[in-house]
Amino acid sequence: MALLEARRRWGDATAEEWMGTQTAMDASVTQAIERGELESKSAQEIVRWTVQQFGSRVALASSFGAEDVVLIHLLAQVTPKPRIFTLDTGRLNQETYDVMDNIREKYHVAIEVMFPKTDAVEQMGREKGLNLFYESIDNRKLCCGIRKVEPLNRALATCDAWMTGLRRDQVVTRAAVKKVDVDADHGGIVKINPLADWSWAQVMDYVKTH
Repeated sequence: MALLEARRRWGDATAEEWMGTQTAMDASVTQAIERGELESKSAQEIVRWTVQQFGSRVALASSFGAEDVVLIHLLAQVTPKPRIFTLDTGRLNQETYDVMDNIREKYHVAIEVMFPKTDAVEQMGREKGLNLFYESIDNRKLCCGIRKVEPLNRALATCDAWMTGLRRDQVVTRAAVKKVDVDADHGGIVKINPLADWSWAQVMDYVKTH
């Protein structure tokens, strides 16, 4: 099964091979997504459903902003060991590390820190300089690919689902974000956005209350 899953993630397994391994739980998740059954659920209900369905195969992608802090608290209510990962691009500010340490201490959780590959960063720095992303769009894409995209893909390779703090009113491009959806950009795993219908005021109210 592990080998087949790895082949599926890299696109080598046939549809027949992969479908032959699907479980009743997988079918129920697919059905719930297709029917939009989860869109009316509260953030607490979505988080609970997610943990029940995916267990240790779901992880929260956290940058330790307010939305992520809310989700960490919600996860801690339903599982003693939520999976949390973060991308350390090598350019984070000290405040982020302080919040990370506070979260570790408060919830007694391990945080999976994903770093970019050292050799790729070193080569990029030699060839393009340390602040290359200011110079052109292509350089910005290169930097993002090395510091964010590759580490993210590495983290998601261990997941059947991932959770984010995306909200519909953050930016116009997120207006149609679903609470639960299939993430075609990452191998068809499930993407969960429990706070999709929350406002910024709701986020801050929750943070202040908890």
